[in-house]
Amino acid sequence: MPAPSPAPEQRFSDRVENYVRYRPGYPQEIISLLQDEAGLTPKSIIADIGSGTGISAEFFLKAGCTVHAVEPNGDMRAAAERLLSRYPNFHSVSASAQATTLPDHSIDLIVAAQAFHWFNTPATRAEFTRILKPGGHISLIWNERKLDSTPFLHAFEQLLLTFGTDYTQIRHENVDAAALSSFFSGPYATHTFPNEQRFDFEGLKGRLLSSSYAPAPGQPRHDEMIAELRCIFDEHQMSGQISFEYDTRVHLGC
Repeated sequence: MPAPSPAPEQRFSDRVENYVRYRPGYPQEIISLLQDEAGLTPKSIIADIGSGTGISAEFFLKAGCTVHAVEPNGDMRAAAERLLSRYPNFHSVSASAQATTLPDHSIDLIVAAQAFHWFNTPATRAEFTRILKPGGHISLIWNERKLDSTPFLHAFEQLLLTFGTDYTQIRHENVDAAALSSFFSGPYATHTFPNEQRFDFEGLKGRLLSSSYAPAPGQPRHDEMIAELRCIFDEHQMSGQISFEYDTRVHLGC
């Protein structure tokens, strides 16, 4: 019988450094979209829910916004505090999506980047309603890795299906249109932008091991998985690199 999956707030504790180094950022076009559709300005106050190591928080800090980064995982939160301490408008919050500790009606924009599938619950919806200002917006963002647009991406997906411990159960694509419609309080719009990362083999390995479903060193099948990853890289690399292609999806509503 497989070991039980760790709780969402514990899953990434042993993945922090790889997460910081190898997870993708977000296309700059998202800022323009939110300026046009959600009234984003440098004066906006953002709650970044499930902020992890601060990738999305820094994205908005660079736009001049004030960001309250809400993250229950202590290791990931500490990484964000270390990396983002130079931003005076960065505020680290040890709390969950269901109980953010933020004041009532204090937030212009709630962002959940690569995180909403962990906390899509009625309690989260109630908490978002509590902290949003009247007229505020919610933006749910994912970098969706293309699964078979290239031979490499097809082979990588097969590797995850073979070795991932609970890959099919926790994929964010499991949040479908019905789930989104039931979460947003009214109509929402979906926008898609292209995104890409390029890796040598060490980067590819780090990107794989940043995922909570990939067996970590010392766990069963880790060595076998890395050997297969090496074969995939050698077969598909060009000039010593491979390309991860994403569709970055932004679901924007209130």
